[in-house]
This record gives sequence, C-alpha cells and structure tokens, in this order.
Amino acid sequence: MHIIHEWYKRYFSDPQIIILLIFLIAGIITILTMGNILAPVIASIVIAYLLEGLVDLLERWHIPRLASVLIVFITFLTFLIFLLFWLLPLLSGQLAQFVGQLPSMISRWQKQLMLLPERYPDIISQALITDLINTLQTELGGWGQRLLAFSVASFRSLITALVYLVLMPLMVFFFLKDKEKITLWFTGFLPNNRRLSSQVWKEMNLQIGNYTRGKFWEILIVWTVSFVTFYLLGLNFAILLSLTVGLSVLVPYIGATVVLFPVILMGFFQFGWSSDFMSIVIGYAVIQLLDGNLLAPLLLSEVVNLHPVAVITAILVFGGFWGFWGVFFAIPLATLVQAVLRAWSRHSQRYRLLKPQKPEPFENDADVK
Repeated sequence: MHIIHEWYKRYFSDPQIIILLIFLIAGIITILTMGNILAPVIASIVIAYLLEGLVDLLERWHIPRLASVLIVFITFLTFLIFLLFWLLPLLSGQLAQFVGQLPSMISRWQKQLMLLPERYPDIISQALITDLINTLQTELGGWGQRLLAFSVASFRSLITALVYLVLMPLMVFFFLKDKEKITLWFTGFLPNNRRLSSQVWKEMNLQIGNYTRGKFWEILIVWTVSFVTFYLLGLNFAILLSLTVGLSVLVPYIGATVVLFPVILMGFFQFGWSSDFMSIVIGYAVIQLLDGNLLAPLLLSEVVNLHPVAVITAILVFGGFWGFWGVFFAIPLATLVQAVLRAWSRHSQRYRLLKPQKPEPFENDADVK
C-alpha cells in the first residue's frame, strides 16, 4: 500500500493533472457513446481543419476573415460539386463494370493458377493450388454477400448521404466563420486554472491540423500519380484502383499491403505472367517507396514521429473502438497519448520540485543532538 500511496502522490497530487484526466475521460466517453451520432460534426471539423490553412493564408495576404472564409468555402463547394457530378458517377460506373467482369476474372485466375504446378512442380503442388482456389472462392462468396447486404441497405445509406450533404457544408461554414466565438463559448464552461490541459491542447491542435492537411495532400498526390502510372501501363479500372491506392495511405504499413492484392489480381487477370504484369507490380512498389520515404516525411514532417509498433498498435486499438475515424485519427490520437504522458511527467517533476517539503519529524531527542 505504501508503494501505491507514493505513486499516487507522485502523479496525482497536482490539481492540474486531475483536470487533464477529467477532460480525457470525458472525451473518451463521448466518443465511445456518441461517436456515430456525432459523425457529421466530426467530419465537418476535419474538413474545417483542412480549409483553415487556406483561410489563414488569405488572411496573411491582408484579406478580411469573412472574405477569406467565403472564398475558401465557395472553392470547397465547387470541389464538392465536381466530386458528386463527375468523379462519383465515374467511380460507380467502373465499380459496376468490375462487378460484372468478376465471374470471368475468377475463371481466368483459376486457369492461370492451375498451370503453376506444371511450370514449377518442385515448388508448387496441385493440392496447394486446390486449397488456394477453394479459399479464394469462399472469400469471394463472403464479399458477394456483404455487397448484397450493402445494396439492400442502400436506401438508408442514400438518406444518410443526403443528410451529410446538407448538414456538413453548413457546419463547415460556421466552424470557419465563427471559430473564435465557438472556442470562447466552449472554454467558458472550463475551469480557469487549466494550464496543463491548455498546453496539451495547443500541441494536439497543431498536430491534428498538420496531420489532416498533410494526409489530404498525400492522398491526392498518391492517387494522381497512381492513376497516371496505371493509365500509361494500360491497366483497366485505373481510376478505381488508383483511388484505393490513394486511400491506403490512411493506414500506414497495413494499407499498402492490403491494396497490393487487388492491384496484383487485376494486373494478373489482364496481362497474365508477362512483362506488362511485372511493370504494374514494379510501378506500384516504386509509388509506395516514394510515398513512404519522400512524400510522407515531407508533408508530415511537423507531426511527432512514432515507432512503427506504436503506429500499428494505435491503428488496431482506435480502429477497433471507433471504426474508420479511429483509423484515420490513429496517429494524432497516438501523439495525443504521447503528448499527455510527456506533459504529465514533466509537470509532475516540476510540481514536486516547487512544492514545499515538510520537515520529517524527529523520532527522539537523540536525533536532534
């Protein structure tokens, strides 16, 4: 009990730490209990983070805040209309075409796989190929069932999408326009003495803003480069596949590995074992290498670096708790944990040094002498 008491006095004796813990617990409970309900608000905040950098840039050019917000918001609406009326129909058309060609793809994959034991009898056995084909058929059947369930629930998804399309642009506009008012209103309910919490929030505000904007540009650049590469190499469904490659950067390490399979399968179906197929694989590998070693460090240089084990653990934990948004914010949330632990440790040490120490009582008069 003495050890626990000393540990408690060391880390929980400062009221600043208690206030920080209350904020963290309240935020976790809100996300776990109301995350799905607040999804439009969270998505609007993410978009507002993306656009805030452009608003700040216009303000630095001596353009008033309201005018800057209007310029950026109109640009955002134009981009949204472009997505809805050009890109989304194009993607849905390619997806429908892909689903229509899926049976013939499966048949050709099976024929190509059955030839492998004849070409490489010492490496690949017939039983291994049979088990692999059965596994692929089972997995594809499961995907078909999930696709059917999604189509059955498409009406509900359509209503949800319409609600998002109406509510989110409005919330984005007011988050940008009334940023200071909303911040002052929210902080009015908080304790005045919240120095440690404010320090952590400032650091995380900077981290999340940099991460969100950096990830947006990373997705856009990787998507564009992948599309140009696949298009020049003559790969079918170039827009659809390049979009999956662009979105894969949301999940570091894991995303690139998962998206590798549809790219390989599509290239194998279209070109078979040929030099064109190897060009597809090499092109994808080069894109991932450039993204991981050049683009991501350049765009996310201001985000706290984390060990790969910490990143993967954060993706698994926060993704399990919060789905897509947990995966998207896995790295910022991991940096939040890191920032809280560092600030907590520094503040606890400073608090112990500044706190006046009570003199220890003497056990007897001999100690005085």
